[in-house]
Amino acid sequence: MQNIVSEIEQLKKEKNAIILAHYYVDDEVQKVADFVGDSYYLSKKALEAKEEVIVFCGVNFMGESAKILNPTKTVIMPDDLADCPMAHMVYLDKIDEVRKQYEDLAVVCYINSTAEVKAASDICVTSSNAVKIVKALKEKNIYFIPDENLGRYVASQVPEKNFIFNDGFCHVHTSITAENVLKAKEQVKDALVLVHPECKQEVVDLADYVGSTLGILNYATASDAKNFIICTEMGISYELKKNNPDKNFYSVGHRQFCPNMKRITLEKVRDCMSNLNNQVELDEELRLKANKALERMVEVAK
Repeated sequence: MQNIVSEIEQLKKEKNAIILAHYYVDDEVQKVADFVGDSYYLSKKALEAKEEVIVFCGVNFMGESAKILNPTKTVIMPDDLADCPMAHMVYLDKIDEVRKQYEDLAVVCYINSTAEVKAASDICVTSSNAVKIVKALKEKNIYFIPDENLGRYVASQVPEKNFIFNDGFCHVHTSITAENVLKAKEQVKDALVLVHPECKQEVVDLADYVGSTLGILNYATASDAKNFIICTEMGISYELKKNNPDKNFYSVGHRQFCPNMKRITLEKVRDCMSNLNNQVELDEELRLKANKALERMVEVAK
């Protein structure tokens, strides 16, 4: 293991590379990353990167977003089969259909989506900035894609807008049930429940805090409480424990992991850097269209 870490460190120097890792990848991959974060944080770090090569330890839409923002840089993925099913749960003809049905409409696209979907949208959002951005939009009607659960959470925070929802979901967050949360609370009675807004409403209703992955991490770190029930992908445990060694973090079930994120291994990080393979390539016309939605997100989120 240590040999692979040393090889990765050497390759970073040779290739002038930066390693970005999402909270949901395995601990050992997070350890070698230059920056670990959620989608929004990593998209900002990709944009700020001075290095020529961006190694994105996450799923495909993340690498695409980095390439959209950095067209002149080499963006590589340790495993190009690591994909997000939710990113594909919206269809371009459906977007066209909704645009025809509603005037004064903004198509608001969660960053967990393909480049094609971003290109067909008006603005991107992440779970950490979605409420702020939707509030700031002048349009009355919001078609929120692809995640229905996040869309319904945002709608609950912005009641002055009319939302049209899409039938998309994250299988990890949807697998978390109110029944399982209540069972966990029975076992750890003083625990606070921290919930990602990709969870179902029945779980959000039980939360002491609702927020993005980074929001959950910050809340747990700032809190005086000692015990927390975590309702998101448990890859976040690495950062939670690192920042809070005196606190306890509990899952609510055995399905709180993303098999696609777990495809990323140290060996694959080393190999893709060594050969610069699994490069993200995008048609320039598509990239420019998708970039408008991402740039608008960065601008409005300020």
